[in-house]
Amino acid sequence: MSQFGIRRIFLSLRVTPSQLRIDRILDEAGHSADPVRLMRIFGIAANTAVKYVKTAHPQRFMLDSTSP
Repeated sequence: MSQFGIRRIFLSLRVTPSQLRIDRILDEAGHSADPVRLMRIFGIAANTAVKYVKTAHPQRFMLDSTSP
């Protein structure tokens, strides 16, 4: 398949390849909550992987206002 054929498919879906990648990483973060797994699967940096996990699981990173 040529790059023009692929581009046409994405245009008809009204989505970009980077949007699909972001969605896929976020979906995986929602299932695993393991930044190391995201780093291995998608080849992303540690801080990026942690951001995806925090976005997918915000309740795990909430600060407790009663703790010192």
